[in-house]
Order: sequence, then C-alpha cells, then structure tokens
Amino acid sequence: MTQAQAKFLKDYTAPKFTITHLDLSFTLDGKETLVVAKSLVVRKDPLANLLILDGDEMKLLSVKVNGKEVNYKQELTSLSIEANLDDFELEIVTKLDPEANLSLEGLYMSDGAYCTQCEAEGFRRITYFLDRPDVLAIYTVRVEADKTVFPYLLSNGNLIEQGLTDSGRHFVKWHDPFPKPAYLFALVAGDFDLLEDEFITRSERAVKLQVFVDKGNLHKAHHAIASLKKSMAWDESRFNLEYDLDIYMIVAVDFFNMGAMENKGLNVFNTKYVLADTSTATDDDYHGIESVVGHEYFHNWTGNRVTCRDWFQLSLKEGLTVFRDQEFSSDLGSRAVNRIHAIKVIKNQQFAEDSGPMAHPIRPESVIEMNNFYTVTVYNKGAEVIRMMHTLLGEDKFQAGMKLYFERHDGQAVTCDDFSSAMQDASSIDLSQFKRWYSQSGTPVVTVLEDYDEASETYRLTISQSTPATAEQKEKLPLHIPFDLELLSNQGDSMLNQVLDVKHSSQEFVFNGISQKPTPSLLQNFSAPVKLVFNYSVDQLVGLMSYANCEVARWEASVNLISQSIWDNVANLQNNHTMHVDPRVMDAYRGVLLSEALDHALVAEIFTLPSISALIEQVNTVELDALSIARAFVIEEIASACEDELLARYRELSLVNHAGARSLKNACLLLLQKVSDEYLSLAEGQYLQAENMTDSLGALQAVNGESSSIRQTLMSDYEVKWQSTPLVMDKWLTLHATCADETCLDTLISLTEHESFSFGNPNRVRSLIGAFAAGNLMQFHRVDGKGYNFLTESIIKLNKVNPQVAARIITPLIQFNKFDIVRQAQMKKSLKRILSLPELSKDLYEKVSKALAV
Repeated sequence: MTQAQAKFLKDYTAPKFTITHLDLSFTLDGKETLVVAKSLVVRKDPLANLLILDGDEMKLLSVKVNGKEVNYKQELTSLSIEANLDDFELEIVTKLDPEANLSLEGLYMSDGAYCTQCEAEGFRRITYFLDRPDVLAIYTVRVEADKTVFPYLLSNGNLIEQGLTDSGRHFVKWHDPFPKPAYLFALVAGDFDLLEDEFITRSERAVKLQVFVDKGNLHKAHHAIASLKKSMAWDESRFNLEYDLDIYMIVAVDFFNMGAMENKGLNVFNTKYVLADTSTATDDDYHGIESVVGHEYFHNWTGNRVTCRDWFQLSLKEGLTVFRDQEFSSDLGSRAVNRIHAIKVIKNQQFAEDSGPMAHPIRPESVIEMNNFYTVTVYNKGAEVIRMMHTLLGEDKFQAGMKLYFERHDGQAVTCDDFSSAMQDASSIDLSQFKRWYSQSGTPVVTVLEDYDEASETYRLTISQSTPATAEQKEKLPLHIPFDLELLSNQGDSMLNQVLDVKHSSQEFVFNGISQKPTPSLLQNFSAPVKLVFNYSVDQLVGLMSYANCEVARWEASVNLISQSIWDNVANLQNNHTMHVDPRVMDAYRGVLLSEALDHALVAEIFTLPSISALIEQVNTVELDALSIARAFVIEEIASACEDELLARYRELSLVNHAGARSLKNACLLLLQKVSDEYLSLAEGQYLQAENMTDSLGALQAVNGESSSIRQTLMSDYEVKWQSTPLVMDKWLTLHATCADETCLDTLISLTEHESFSFGNPNRVRSLIGAFAAGNLMQFHRVDGKGYNFLTESIIKLNKVNPQVAARIITPLIQFNKFDIVRQAQMKKSLKRILSLPELSKDLYEKVSKALAV
C-alpha cells in the first residue's frame, strides 16, 4: 500500500481558479446514470495555466471548453486541463453507478432511492470539480428520472421548472441563488410519504416545509416538522436570523454515515433523527430529533451563508452550531440537564480523545483523511470554546459579535480567526490569548488550593494551570480560562459569585469580607473544558449536593462524591483491605431522593451513576478489574441503603406521565435490580404494561445486567414484536451488545448473521459493534483478547465496505495507553494486524498509524 500523505494547514493556498456558476444535469438510470456539469470557470491567478480538478470513482466520457473538446490528463483522483483563458465554460460528462457505491459518499442508493452525501469530499465522486470549501458557486440542477419509480426529484434551492420528457420520463429544475461550496450540494430521488407544513417568517414570508419519509412512516414525521418550526422561530428571536429560501426540505434515509447533513434547503437525515412516535421512540430519541433538526437548520447561517475557507476551519461552523443547538435545547427545556448532557460528552469522550493518539486542537494543524476531522474535539470542545467566549463577552456583546460576523462575511468562506476578530471588534474585549484554545491540543489541568484567615476574614484561592504534552505538540502555553466561582456559607447562602479570568500558569485571587470559611463551588456550569483538581472533603461535597445554587454544581458534587468512594475502594482492594462506603455518601443520595424541590430529570441525572469509561477518564492509569469490582460494590451499597426510597419513588412516579418522571423512574428501577433479583418481576411488569418505548426500554435495560430467564423472555418478545422496524431493532442490538454476561461475545458473533443486522448499514454497525466496543468495557477488554478480535474482524470487513464507519468505531481500540501491559499488548497486536492490510483505507491508516507511533 502506498503510504497516505498528510495535508497541513500551513500549506493552504487560495485557489488559482474558481467556479462561479454550475449547471448540473442528472439522467438517473441505475448503473448508467449520466451527469453533465457545465461550469463557468474564472482564473484568479493571471499566471495560472493548468486547471486541476478533483475526481474519484467515476467514468469520464468527455471534456469540453467553450463547446470544443480539449486535451486533458486523467489520473487516479484528478483531471488536469490546460487553461490559458481568463474565463470559460467547462463541460464535463461522467457516468456513475450509484448501485455499486457502498461508501455512502457521492451519489448512491439507499433502499431504492437516490441520495447524495458530499461533505467532506463526496462531490468529486459525482463530477470532476474544484471540490474545496473556498470555491463557492451558484447552482442550477436539472434531474430526470422514471416518474413511476421516482416521483420526487429534489435538490437545493427553489423549484423553478418541471415537466415531462419526450420519452415519458419526468424532470425538475432547481435553482439555488446563494453561492455555496460543493460539499453543500444535495440530490434525492425516490418515492416517499410527504408531510407538509408552513412557517411564516418575521417578515411575513411563507416558507413551505416538507419532510419526506419512507412509505408507511408518515405518522412518525410530526415531531420532526414541529421541531423545525421551533428552530426557525428560535433563531429569529434569539439570533435575529431569518430563513432565506421559499422552501425547506428534510429527507430521511436509512443508509447514512452521519446523523444529518445541512445541504442548503435540502437536509438529508439519518432516519434515526426524524422518525418518532411514542411506541417506537424514547424520550431521548425525541430530544435527539429536536436537537439535530435544530442543528442542521441553524447551519443555514453558521455554515452555509458563511462557510469554512478550508477543512482545518471545520469548528468554525460545527463548534458554533453545536453551541447554538445546545442553547436551543436549553431555552426550550431544562438548562441544567442539557448542560449536564454536554458535560458528559466532554468528560467521557473528548477528554479520552485528548489523551489518546488522535489528540488535536479544535483547529487541527494536519490531517490525512478529511473524514477523520469529524470528532468530539472539533464539534463539542469547539462548542465549549464558543461557550467560553459567550461567558467572557456576555449575551449582548456576543450577539453584537454575531451581527458583525454576518455583516462582514455573508457569502464568504472564512476562518476561525475571522470569527474571533468579529467578536473582539464588536465587544472591545481582548481575545488574543483566548485564541490559543483554537490551536492548542490537550486537556488543561487546573489545580486549586484554598486558604482562609479567620482573623482578617480573607479567603484566598491559588489557581494553577498546565496542559500535558500531546503527540504533535510538546510545548503548551497558558490559556485564558473563564473560571466561574461561587462561595457558599455553611447554611448554603451565596457569599460571592464571580467569573475569574485565569490567564497565567499560577494566579492568586483574594476575597475580603468573607465572614466564615466558605465551601467553594468551583468551575460552575463547567465554565471551561478542563480537569479540575481540588481536595474536596466528603462534608463539602455533601453540602454542595444539598444546597448549591447551581443545579449543575449539585450534579458535579454527586459525581465527585461517588467517584471518591469508588477510587477509595479500588485502593482497598489493591491493599487487601475491606471495602466500605462512608455512611455520609449514602445519606446524601437518600436526601436527594427525598427532596421535593429538585426537578425529576436532575435527580435522574444524579442517580445515573458514573460509567466505567467515565471513571477511567479521571485517572492516568487504571487497574480495570479492580475498578469494575469497586464500582459494582459502591453502587450496590448505595442502592441497598436507599432501597425503601427507591421503591417508594418508583411507585410514585409510575403514576406520573412526563419525560422527567419516566427518566427518574427508570433510574430507580435500574438500581433496584442491584439490590435483589426479586425486583426482576417489577421490571417484567413494567415491560408488559408499558405504553411507550421509554418504559419498554427502561425495563429491558434494568434486566440487561446478566442472563436470566426473564431477560431472555422479554428480549424474545421484543424481537418478535419489532423485527420489521429497523430503528427499533437497533435498540435490541445495543442491548445485546452491552449485556455484561460472559456469553455476550458469542451472542454478538451470531447476531452479525441476524436478519436485522447488515455491515452495509451504518446504523446497524453502530448499534451492535460500536455499542459493544464503547459501552461494554469489561467484555471488550476481556483478558483473553476475544473482545479485541471481534472488533478487529469487524473493522477488516468494514474497511472494504465503509471505511468511514470503520474509522469511527475503532476509537476504543486505539485508546490503550491507560490499561495494563497485557491488554495494551493485545490491542497493539490487533492494530498491527489492521495496519498490515494490503488495501487499508486512509481513514483507518491515519488512526492506526498514529496509535502505534505513540
């Protein structure tokens, strides 16, 4: 295999040519699909005389310049044409076979429908083009197909023409008046059920809304279209942004590598984030749909109207838009619970990425495969950087910065620096040091020491920061960290609430007039994506759980409290001491259950106890087996101590019908299973009586800890009931994948042959194989190495079918540095086996080679 070459941000150069207009014509005809692309090419560099276009996996039929055939040089992934004109029309004709395209990039088939995915570099699989985000063109698209089989022909922009051809087929023509890069192009052709609605903008324009779903699923599209209308209204009220086309379309397809794609005016969605009714979708599914619909709609301005200059700037659109969708969910729902969900992603997944071989800044410096840019660092840490900026500026100045950003850059492809400059210029707040967050990788460790002088009523905090070296970046500079602080009295009264500017390696902050030693609530609302080190006592954490004014701080205190207890018991095991749990810990959890003031959803989060993977991210190295035993012991002790309260809460909440109550009820049910097998019948009764998928799945999760006759009966019943509904069967696959029983792996191997599973469908792969590797740590990290072998065999198959998905699910295998020598050796052996594959994809090569180089 020829070694793939890295690309570097420092090597960026502006395009020597650009394309201002593109007329595309598609004659959809199975394996003989014809694409005619007519581009208006403009020379930007007067010395340039060779136009080099990107292209891959298609048959080239002809090339013409100003209507005349010309000489060209065709290579494996490019087409070169001599170009000595300042502007000209370029016509390229290609032939495609969408049915053979299993990569799900470019133009492909999804359950009988034509579909496209062009981000990041899929457009080059459709025609030869300047497939880069800084080439923006106005698109006119004609699509022709058999009307009987493909009654709906969709593309970007507004519909301007439709009719019948002489051969009895039909055609449509779409025009998008807003210049866009090739990655935002979309085409869909198929036979769907259609749900229509309308949104009236603040300027009283009527926008047609359409959601296309597979036949028979129309009743599952109502939540998606309602979420779209909420998104449009929210963006007008919060960000003063109005939609700009006459129509907005969403199409749900089952074969899709991503969650959704924000193509201008025609969003292509994974069915997972569109289809929902109470019998098939959980409360979390409903929330996920609302969030993703919002995210893709918000991209209309933060990603489409203003886009990235190059892919190294991906967080410019993704980090900003994740922040916007998080704010949308928070404004519509529980701000505290939505913030907790975002924090969990950072602490449990992004911190792991930062400490592994793929560590990179939110604006990376180099990459081999662009698809590997789509990471929790770029998206979720990128959103945290935007949130910190919002904290420093405040809402009014942040909105002024957004306004200036759009005034300066509407219709342009720009950089992260352009965004920061707009924020700084609009607010007059110096962000020069803050911008290091864009270029510096790794997770900062912030250590806090306290000192209280009773005589002078002076309280001091010494705050130090350091960032560990990462593979490609050894030297780290101090960051500008907004550090949200509240000082609380013994009675829970607020003595001070302030955001500190931490800018140096070590700083001292002095607070006068503090009449008693306070309990500090540090880094409130997780005001920066850092690891906090502070020697909290049990009493301080119990106090924060009881009376912190910040709800997120109460949850953080609960996580710290139980984590301390688990790690203490890991030490007990290692030193042959008896394991035990401090009674104050159990009293604190009991107090939360008995509280009438706390929101049900917040209590549910507190009783969703830390996973093994979350605990691993709290330490540098781990003895996995001791951690698993200690965690199980502490959870069982808390569950046993709170048994009466858990049961009382469960029975009380069984009479309440809203999402927060269901969440807490199912958290109680899960913990009751840790107390006694007698409660299996409680879960069985809930499953049999459930009137919604949240309660059905909650019951199954409660019995999923180990093999039992009740589990087997309920899982079989679920399979029979839902075997013809793929998205619902995905949940069944995940339950099998995350079962802790020793027979789990044998079951998974057999399930790869199950009719509900397919290596060709990303949803199925993520639900079974991805869920196993990421969510069943003790079985994945079996000391016999069988868990690693299962993932390795799956990745070898996926390397030929869909390398993008393979690269996504390999992540747990490359994050081996915290485990014991035996497990590390087995994981490296698997990685070497993958690296030796004769036709290894760039997606996998980049991750595996970096992992083995560490």
